[in-house]
Parts: sequence; C-alpha cells; structure tokens
Amino acid sequence: MLQVNIVGIGPGNPELLTAAARQVIEKSNILIGDKRMLAAFADENKIIHPTIKVAEIVEAIQKADAMDEVAVLVSGDVGFFSLAKTISGKLPECNCTRYCGISSLVYFASKLEMSWDDAKIVSMHGREQKLVAAVAQNEKVFSLTGGDNSPQVLCQKLCDHGLGDVKVYVGENLSYAEEKITCATAEEISKLEFPSLSVMMIINEKASAFEYAVHGLSDELFMRSKVPMTKQEVRSVSISKLQPKATDLIYDIGAGTGSCSIELALLARKGKVYAFERNPVAVELLGKNKEIFAVTNLEVIAGEALENIKNMPAPDCVFVGGSGGDLCEMLDIIYSKNSACRIVINAITIETLAEVAAYYNARKDYELEVVNVFAARSKKLGNYNLMMAQNPVYVMTALKKED
Repeated sequence: MLQVNIVGIGPGNPELLTAAARQVIEKSNILIGDKRMLAAFADENKIIHPTIKVAEIVEAIQKADAMDEVAVLVSGDVGFFSLAKTISGKLPECNCTRYCGISSLVYFASKLEMSWDDAKIVSMHGREQKLVAAVAQNEKVFSLTGGDNSPQVLCQKLCDHGLGDVKVYVGENLSYAEEKITCATAEEISKLEFPSLSVMMIINEKASAFEYAVHGLSDELFMRSKVPMTKQEVRSVSISKLQPKATDLIYDIGAGTGSCSIELALLARKGKVYAFERNPVAVELLGKNKEIFAVTNLEVIAGEALENIKNMPAPDCVFVGGSGGDLCEMLDIIYSKNSACRIVINAITIETLAEVAAYYNARKDYELEVVNVFAARSKKLGNYNLMMAQNPVYVMTALKKED
C-alpha cells in the first residue's frame, strides 16, 4: 500500500519544521505542495509536483508506484483549517499519516507574547464564518484571512457594525524575512493595504457575551440610531405575552432596529422569524444587528408589510410594533392564514388602542388583554439618581378563545 505522508510545515520557514516532519520529508521520494514550500526541499533525487489543487494532488499520488513514498506539504498544522482532511478522504487505498506543524495561530500568538487558549477562532479564508458576531461577543478573536476577505475589507465590515475602535493585530508573511506585524484600530486598519493571506488577532475589551436563558437583552447590545426601538422592559413583557415556542414561525411587523426580531429568533431556534420593515435605514440596521447576533433563522423583508405578508407562510405568532395605518387589514390576512395565531400589538397612542379594541370587540371568538406598561430608568446627576420616564406603552394580547 502506498505510503502518503501529509506534513504540516508550519508558517513556511523551514527552520520551524518539527524533527519528525523534517525526517519524513527527507525519506520521501515524491514531494507535492506549493512551489514556495517545495523550494527548500527539492533535489535531484526527488520527484516534485508543485500544486495545491486537491484534484492535481490526488492525481499525482494515484500515478505513484507502490514502492514510492509521498510527502504532501501543507501550510500550518494538519489539524487547523488544513487541506489534510480533504486529501486523506480522497485516498482510501493509501496509508495516510499526518505530521503536525506549527499553526499560524500558535506562531502569531507567540510573536505577540499573548496566550491563545482563550481566543475565539474563525476563518475568513474561503469561508463565511461569523466574524462580526465573534468580535462583538468575545474579548479575543483570531481570524485567518484570504481571497476577497483581506484584513482591510474585514476591518471595514467591523467599522460598519460599530466595532471600529477594537484593537487589531495583523500578521503578514509570518516566519519569513519580510514578516511584518501591524497594530492599530479596526478603523485605521481599514484604510491600509495588506496581503490577502494574512492573520488577525482582534481585541475587544467591550465584548458582550449574552446568554439566552431569559429574554429582555440589554438595549446596549443592539446597534441603534434614530430608528424606533422596543426598549428592554417593554420588550420583555411583550415577548412574555407572545409566548413563542422553539419551533414557531413568527412575524415581527414594523421591526425597527430589530431588537424584538433578534430576541424572537434566539428563542425560536428551530423556527423562523420574518422581520417586516419599510424604512430603508431601519432595514440596513436590522441587517447589521442580525449579523452581530448571528441569527441565521431571521429573514428581513423590506417594503410594505401589508403586501409582503400576503405571500408568506402561515405564522404561529405575530408581534406588531408598527403597522403603518393598515393594522386591521393586516390582522384579517393573518387570521385567514391561521385563525389561532397568537398576536401581541404594541401601541403608544390612544387612537391605536381604540382601533384594536374596536376590532376585537367585533370578533367575539377572541380575548383581548390590555396592559399599560410604565417604566423609568435612573440617570446619574451628580451624587443623585434621577428617574427618567419612558413613554407608556399599551401591550395588547389577542388569543383565540377555546371552544
């Protein structure tokens, strides 16, 4: 059986090879890998295949004789975002052995004189992992970069999500003579140029790792602007009244910043949340908050909710934060999809309260509960705490009566 050695060569400098890796490269008569990797090990006694394409690597190995010994050189460590897994999985007829190397994370952390065991690890090299969410929720994040996701592009994305002041270390050409490490804020890095294949260590001292055990997340966790937002206290009461289940399909109509949409998506992990919003500024903000919280079961629907809900699947429950004057017509559409849909409506005006009361007064098969929520928050004024009142909100809950 052909012996195939998959060797992690570390960041690239041959001096960083492990002794075991060096020995197996020396005894292998066929070497496969990137041209720069092979340069230090090529000689007249070895057959060289300069390629990093999996198909070409597999083809070269399949053409080897059973008496040959092959070494496939891969960058970094064979267990850290490596080609090793893909390659070995395509060689069932070969005896594949992996030899570990020094990963870019281990090397970079040592250069920064920083521990890495507490770092959140993501790769943006050929992958679309949740970098923004990782940085928002973790004090230390290590990221590989590559392709279109260069350090400057990724840092601009952090800036777009309100994370421009985090500290970023960028490592380029690690272990080589031209190695360079840059430390600056994400905003400063976004204005510089770096090789695509770099690494980043990102430090966010203001990271907020939130838990989902209860609803009513702090308002400060969400990106905000002048777009209306359902505040923490009212949001907590409203979601309690809505009683979302883990598998529910939920509408959030008039989603604003998306604070309710986000919390509902976190609670309905096995379900789906549609956030309807017509304000373009709010739609953009919704998208940013969705990325910060990494809720993949949330879909933002831009435009008029009255038209958009007509073609949507039937909801299990609906939260209405704003209706744009089409509330009663929207309720009719919702009930035509699911007559037992649980609905919670928030309102700050007496006119909306009267409209909802009249609607359900004409529908005797539903029970309407109205709770008026008053909340005040303390604000520091010298040595004193002054209570600042928020707008009172009517939280109206409509449930179908049992037969």
